[in-house]
Amino acid sequence: MDENAKNFILDFVAEDIGPGGRFEGRQVHTRFPPEPNGYLHIGHCKALCIDFGTAERFGGITNLRMDDTNPAKEDTEYVDAIKEDIHWLGFDWGDRFFYGSDYFEKTYELAEGLIKKGLAYVCELTPEQFREYRGDVGTPARSPWRDRPIEESLDLFHRMRDGEFPEGKYTLRAKIDLASGNFNMRDPVLYRIRYIEHHRQGTKWCVFPMYDFAHPIQDALEGITHSLCSLEYEDHRPLYDWVINNVDVPSKPRQIEFSRLGINYTVMSKRKLRKLVEEKYVSGWDDPRMPTLCGLRRRGYTPTSIRTFINRIGVSKVTSTVEYGFLEHCLREELNLSAPRRMAVLRPVKLIITNYPADKTETFQIENNNLDEAAGTRPVTFSRELWIEAEDFMAQPVPKYKRLYPDGPECRLKGAYLIKCTGCETDENGNVTAVLAEYDPDSRGGDPADGRKVKGGTLHWVNAADAVDAEIRLYDNLFADPEPDAAEDFLTCLNPDSLEVLTGCKAEKCLAGAKAPESFQFLRTGYFAVDNKDSTPDHLVFNRAVALKDTFKPKA
Repeated sequence: MDENAKNFILDFVAEDIGPGGRFEGRQVHTRFPPEPNGYLHIGHCKALCIDFGTAERFGGITNLRMDDTNPAKEDTEYVDAIKEDIHWLGFDWGDRFFYGSDYFEKTYELAEGLIKKGLAYVCELTPEQFREYRGDVGTPARSPWRDRPIEESLDLFHRMRDGEFPEGKYTLRAKIDLASGNFNMRDPVLYRIRYIEHHRQGTKWCVFPMYDFAHPIQDALEGITHSLCSLEYEDHRPLYDWVINNVDVPSKPRQIEFSRLGINYTVMSKRKLRKLVEEKYVSGWDDPRMPTLCGLRRRGYTPTSIRTFINRIGVSKVTSTVEYGFLEHCLREELNLSAPRRMAVLRPVKLIITNYPADKTETFQIENNNLDEAAGTRPVTFSRELWIEAEDFMAQPVPKYKRLYPDGPECRLKGAYLIKCTGCETDENGNVTAVLAEYDPDSRGGDPADGRKVKGGTLHWVNAADAVDAEIRLYDNLFADPEPDAAEDFLTCLNPDSLEVLTGCKAEKCLAGAKAPESFQFLRTGYFAVDNKDSTPDHLVFNRAVALKDTFKPKA
C-alpha cells in the first residue's frame, strides 16, 4: 500500500489504535482468509493488498487463513497456488498460517455454549419449510422449534455430530430476532449436517459451521484487530458482532467493509471461472486470458504493475467498474521503463538487398532502451538477407502507404541503412516470397550522410543468417462484451479473437536464451513475456502481455 495514501479504513484503524481507541496500545493485526476452492484472481488482489497493506502501514502483522469450513470443492492444489500467488505479489505471513478447520473443535464447543445460554437451538425445519417460514419485510420469520428445551437441543446437537441423522434433518440456529429487518439476524443457521470428506479432516466431522458463525470466532481466537472484507458482508456485520459478543472468545475484532473490484470485459465469479476451465474454453486456471494471478503472471504482468493498479484505484465503499485498459496502462507504464528493446518479426517475409555483398556480414550497435542511456547497446548482425514484417511491403500500395513498394520512398532499417524497394519475387500463386531492395552505403546507422529527408517509415528487421524461430501468442480480452456478467449466458460474450498463435516468427539471436519471467518490448509490436510453461530453449514461446497502445474494440 502506498505509504502516502489515505482512505477511510486507515482513518478507522488510526482512530482505533490511538488514545482512547478500542485497540489502544495493541498491534494492528489483520487476516487474509481465501477459500481454497479456486485460484486467486485480480479481485482477490484488492482484498489481499488491503489486508496486508493496512497492517504494514501501521507496523502490524497479517495472518493467512484458509477458509476451509465448506469442504465441497476444496483442494490442496488451491492452497499451494494461493501461497505462491501471495508470495509472488511480495507479501508474507511469517509463521501465521492457519486453516479454518483448525478451529472445528473449539467452534463446536462455543456452539454448545450458546445452547447452554439459551441463545441457540436445534431446528428441524426442512429446506422448503425454512423458505416458507422465512417471512418478509412485514412478516416475522417463525420456527416451531425455537423454544426447544436446552437439554434437548444439546442432546440433538451431540447426536448430529455422531452421525445419527441424515443431511437436512436438523440445523443449529442462533436465537436472535425473528422479526429483524436484517434477514441475516432472523435466527440464522450456525451448523448443518454434511456427509462429505474434508480435504484435511477426512470423515471426522459430519457437522460443519456456517461461514457467518465460524469466521468471527476464527478472527477472535487469532487476536485479529480488524477484519477487513468486501461490501457484501456489510449486512452481515451485526451477526459478526453478535457472535463475538455472545461466545467466550479472548478478543473482539472490528469488521470494516470496502467495495469489491469490478473490471470490464472480465468475470470474477469463481463459479464462472471454474466453468471456463472445466469446459475447456481456456487452457487452465493459468491461461493468460484469465483474470487469475497465475494467468496474469504467465501473460507477463508484474507484481509491481498489479499493486500499482490496486493502489491507484483506491479504497472506497462505492461500487464501480474499472476499465481493463487501466490495468494494461499500469503494466505498459512499468515495462516502458524496464523492458529491453528487441526486434522480432511476427509475420516474416524475406528482404533481399540486391546490391549488398552476398558474403558480407557487419554488426550494428542498437540501443537496448531508448529511454535509458544506462541500458547501453547490443550488437545486431546485418547481411544481404533479412526478415521483415509482411505488412511492411505492398506490391500495389494504398493511398498514404509509407513503407516498401516498388519505386516507393526510401525507408529506414532500424539502426542500419536506408533502403529503396525495387520489386519482389512471387510463387506460382502470386504470393510474395521475397521483397527486393537496394541500400544506400552512405547511410550506415540509418541516417543519410547528406541529411536528406526520408519519406518512408522506419522498419524493424532480423538478420536471416542467425535469426531464431519463435512461437508468439497474441492475447486479447477474453470477452467481447464489456459486461459479460450482465448477459443471460456469459459464455455468449466470449471473444473469438482472444488468442492468435503465430508460428515461424523470427527473433534476434540474443533472444535464444530468454527465460521466464523476462519481458521485452518488440519494436513496433508490443510488450512480450517468455511463457513460463511452454517455452523451452528449443522452442521459444512469447506471450503478448500488452500492446503498445490499447487496440481492443468491442464487437457490436
